[in-house]
Amino acid sequence: MAASAAEGKSVSATGLSPIGIAGRGASVPFKEIEAEDASTNGTVIGPDRVYGQLPSEASGRRAVTLDAVGEYVDFTLPAAANSMVLRYSLPDNAAGTGRDATVAIESGGQKLTDLPVTSRYGWYYGGYPFSNSPGSNPHHFYDEVRTKFSSTLAAGTTVRVRVTSVSASPTFTIDLADFEQVGAAGTAPAGSLNVATAYGADPTGAADATSAIQKAVNDGAAQGKTVWIPEGRFKVTGHIVVNNVTVAGAGPWYSVLTGAGVGLYGKYVADGGPSTGVTLKNFAILGEVKERNDNDQVNAIGGAMSNSTVDNVWMQHNKVGAWMDGPMTNFVIKNSRILDQTADGVNFHQGVTNSSVQNTFVRNTGDDGLAMWAETNDNQNNAFTSNTVVAPILANNIAIYGGENISVTKNVVSDTVTNGGGIHVGNRYPGVQGATAVQGTFDIGENTLIRAGNSDYNWNFGVGAVWFNGLNEPINATINVHDTDILDSSYEAIQFIEGSTSGVHFTNVKIDGTGTFALQIQSPGSASFKNVTATGIGAPNPVYSCTGANFTIIDQGGNGNWLTSTPFCGPWPTPVYGGGGGSTPTPTTPTPTPTTPTPSATPTTPPPANSNLAAGKSITASSYTDVYPAPNAVDGNASTYWESANNAWPQTLTVDLGATSQVSRLVLKLPPATAWGTRTQTIAVAGSTNGTSFSSIKAATGYTFNPSSGNTVTVPVTATQTRYLRLTFTANTAWPAGQLSELEAYSS
Repeated sequence: MAASAAEGKSVSATGLSPIGIAGRGASVPFKEIEAEDASTNGTVIGPDRVYGQLPSEASGRRAVTLDAVGEYVDFTLPAAANSMVLRYSLPDNAAGTGRDATVAIESGGQKLTDLPVTSRYGWYYGGYPFSNSPGSNPHHFYDEVRTKFSSTLAAGTTVRVRVTSVSASPTFTIDLADFEQVGAAGTAPAGSLNVATAYGADPTGAADATSAIQKAVNDGAAQGKTVWIPEGRFKVTGHIVVNNVTVAGAGPWYSVLTGAGVGLYGKYVADGGPSTGVTLKNFAILGEVKERNDNDQVNAIGGAMSNSTVDNVWMQHNKVGAWMDGPMTNFVIKNSRILDQTADGVNFHQGVTNSSVQNTFVRNTGDDGLAMWAETNDNQNNAFTSNTVVAPILANNIAIYGGENISVTKNVVSDTVTNGGGIHVGNRYPGVQGATAVQGTFDIGENTLIRAGNSDYNWNFGVGAVWFNGLNEPINATINVHDTDILDSSYEAIQFIEGSTSGVHFTNVKIDGTGTFALQIQSPGSASFKNVTATGIGAPNPVYSCTGANFTIIDQGGNGNWLTSTPFCGPWPTPVYGGGGGSTPTPTTPTPTPTTPTPSATPTTPPPANSNLAAGKSITASSYTDVYPAPNAVDGNASTYWESANNAWPQTLTVDLGATSQVSRLVLKLPPATAWGTRTQTIAVAGSTNGTSFSSIKAATGYTFNPSSGNTVTVPVTATQTRYLRLTFTANTAWPAGQLSELEAYSS
């Protein structure tokens, strides 16, 4: 039980806010107040960044829990407002079907409304793609609800959120409230086609309006007239297909399309698309999606639309806000809000070119907030500009999977929860390789990242606020990261992992506060650094690397002394927080576009003596399963591992040492966790100087991995000159597959 209703207290602000950073992020029409910064007699929870904990998904990683009648949060309005969005969480019920309740919204001792709240849109369990059946790995706790007041409340007015009963829900956790002065409803353009008065669409939402609205849209396209959605709540149960038409509403607080399956879709290319000349503006699309099913087309906006615009559209409770399947070009989303999705906020998927998301606010997505995925068909010349992306529950705030000449600028991202970072560039996911891989020039500039990055529950180590991954093939492009502020990172600020990455240039970057490292290197490659400062670093050493000379750090000056030539290589440290705090930050002043460093620049990381010859090197496997690919076996982290396909002996791992070297000893490791019980694997070792003809170095032998000795075995071999090492696995007493977390090779 929390404090009594008479014991109200104010909680001072400590966390950086993603709202109101000059020149960056979306220009939003609301004022935001975190519950923990308001007056309350409830219990402040957090801060906590551990996945699966209630405060870890809260904006700012703190919230207020109310668990008794009379407990409240008092929000004092910084400006006049006539509406509120409340972000909150209720516990799930035992069946996983959700619970419904109400809280009282009061001001000056008078009730404004009984606000309905629910857990039906949250609470997922298990592993991807997740289920609604209660069990392990609960997540996606929060939801949002909006309400308009009957009149405008003046600045300085207190709005109270108060518990009046705990019979329907034992607790109510309040994260924040957004207060907005909503203008009057818009009026229909002259000559427009009114879906209600002219086509019979029911504005009360009682009758299905799908066919009526589709007829209006078809006529609007044929007659060159705007289709008007008046004030009302229109039930739509399927896709409205749009082409060469403008669909407009009275504003997203007034004109609402809602229902199971609601969505406005362009024509797919396979069906004669893309659609073209579409404008969607000034209304809301509020879905009824309560599960994650990637086979369902229940997105707010979808299909293919060229030369088209989405402007001031509110998207909530869909699977994805806008999943756009190309080929298509010149598509813009702007001035919009995307909230409470079960998957991505926006995804530009395959063959989307010359398109952008601008000045859009995204919060509480179940996957990437904003993404581009160049699967099979290349994405080119796209931009994410001046957006704010808060609390994606899985994956990244902003992710770019492949593509050419991409821009990610003037965005604010915050509070990544797990399995992702703030801004990610990668050759990852199916179809991202060759012609669709990262190429050309990427402009990643003038962004602010707050509490970004977090722990990956598959990898069991931190993911960077800014990170790069060359899993499918090496990244070798010009990627300029400049004039950027990386603040209070949950783990490392910058990360390179899997495959290799080259051509990244950091210029005028401020790192202020990390849980662990400023720079975490887990794969080969190179990067230049100029005027990059790093303070408030949680780990004793600001750089992590076990790759030795395989990653070249080019120090172009102005970096201070954090770019050490003796990085840390060892167990992952527990994050330590405390840096990056304070009030709303002033953005780093932009500088001219960074230039490519001169080839004569000197690496600052020399290879250590008798180093692990296999660290970070190119490695292939005969097979792998799930998220356990071959590069995990040379990434310097014993907690990650390669695992082959089941019941398919023999299985091989082949590492290219990069040059012919003397090998006299191998060290083989499995994860040190005690959950990895004792097992014996039968392994043969072979070598080659050309990668084609292999000769035996060590005959097949059973090696016992025992957690009491760190699950590590040493394999002495006769000194051999070789470039390629191949391990062949033919048996495993504990699992029907080959498994290895580290393959280390030494000259002595």
